[in-house]
Amino acid sequence: MYRGLRVAVVIPAHNEARLLPVTLAGLPSWVDRVVVVDDGSTDATAEVAVRDARVDLQRHALNRGVGGAIVTGYRRALALGADCAVVVGADAQMDPSEMSRLIDPVVEGVADYVKGDRLGHPAVRRVMPWVRLVGNHALSWLTKFSSGYGHLRDSQCGYTALSARALHRLPLDDLYPRYGFPNDLLAKLAEIDARVVDRPVTPIYGDERSGIRPWRVVLPIAWLLCRSGWRRAWRQRQGARTAALAAPEILPSPGDAG
Repeated sequence: MYRGLRVAVVIPAHNEARLLPVTLAGLPSWVDRVVVVDDGSTDATAEVAVRDARVDLQRHALNRGVGGAIVTGYRRALALGADCAVVVGADAQMDPSEMSRLIDPVVEGVADYVKGDRLGHPAVRRVMPWVRLVGNHALSWLTKFSSGYGHLRDSQCGYTALSARALHRLPLDDLYPRYGFPNDLLAKLAEIDARVVDRPVTPIYGDERSGIRPWRVVLPIAWLLCRSGWRRAWRQRQGARTAALAAPEILPSPGDAG
């Protein structure tokens, strides 16, 4: 438990038998539950996960994508009674000592969703591969406009904390299951008027190779951003129309007639 909140860590994992133990070993002792979602792995990810007594293992027979794995983890976190669900990658690219700074705004009641921001870190240009750096800046800029959260950076950062209150309100079945998941999640959070803030985190990269293939994710994410932007524009238009209909009609006073 952290500052009165029951915390569940959700770890989506696909073929992460090598780095998952490193991730699990670094988790803070105050974490209440750890939900590892084995997303159709063909290696020993599941076997490695259950060696840790804290782990509640969920398994997908077939790969559903990182977003699909996170949604499974979210559902399990709610079932376990968590007040806050923190998503941590299985690839040891997130500093567990920084987890508390993501949860603090939820504890203090100033945010429903807190996401890490690596782009503001002084070492980001040196550490993050340039292709990812350019792509993250571009997608973050586009996501600001499509979601309406203009103050956010690093839309692709997967190190996040989400309150159970907001999680209960999200349409989990409608969230995009693959690499556009964080962008779609921000759009869905905007639709329920969730409070979202950034907190700085350290960019960490090792010798592992990314499974992301740019040509397979650019078009789906572009489509998601366009859809989110259209929905946001529609909501604003409907809101303006409702406000206009609700405004009292001002009639001229008798003295104005002549």
